[in-house]
Amino acid sequence: MWGGAQREPVETIPAPSARADDALDDPRFRRLVPRADWDALPGDVRRRFSKRLTGQAVATYGGEIVWTRLSRAGWLLAQFCRLIGAPLPLATSGPAPAAVAVSEDRRSGGQVWTRLYGRRVGHPQVIHSAKRFAGATGLEEHIGRGFGMALGVRAEADALIFTSDHYFWQGLGLRLRLPRWLAPGETVVTHQHLGSGRFAFDLKVTHALLGELVNQHGLFRDG
Repeated sequence: MWGGAQREPVETIPAPSARADDALDDPRFRRLVPRADWDALPGDVRRRFSKRLTGQAVATYGGEIVWTRLSRAGWLLAQFCRLIGAPLPLATSGPAPAAVAVSEDRRSGGQVWTRLYGRRVGHPQVIHSAKRFAGATGLEEHIGRGFGMALGVRAEADALIFTSDHYFWQGLGLRLRLPRWLAPGETVVTHQHLGSGRFAFDLKVTHALLGELVNQHGLFRDG
């Protein structure tokens, strides 16, 4: 089933210890990009990704999903991914309210991200994932049922951009990299500064043969 799957070592960046004078000095995201590129980012972006979320602290962001576009193949992928926690939007939609909450994951030393997206009919869709500062790229997004993706991070002008490097399954003491033919394609998430405590969130999943599967654009503000 796994084709050319291979076992990989797991590297973890430990969570920094908390001190009273560094509530906004969590260096874990900063370590993932060259220091000059990080320093060139707008202050709002650097502050959002440097918040130290200890104890019961939660960072919240409210806003709206302006649009969600799914190709036919993208819709099928989103339905299939229900089996591992529904990490993708389930339907094409127009403007809808949205909220994001970020807290520390004490077990892994990473962060838990919870996204709540309103829908025209029925209850909002809730998406859970965990970011862990581990692996060959230094950052992983764990989705559910042992599946996840390793992320590369780069800073460009007014944006922090996260790009999938590869996908994997981890469990039973194993870590297996999914071969490209089994992967959904390249995932790119962009956090772009808009000024005055506002930012844009963009999610795109593009398959080498099937083209764009998912395109989602949201606008958020600091909580």
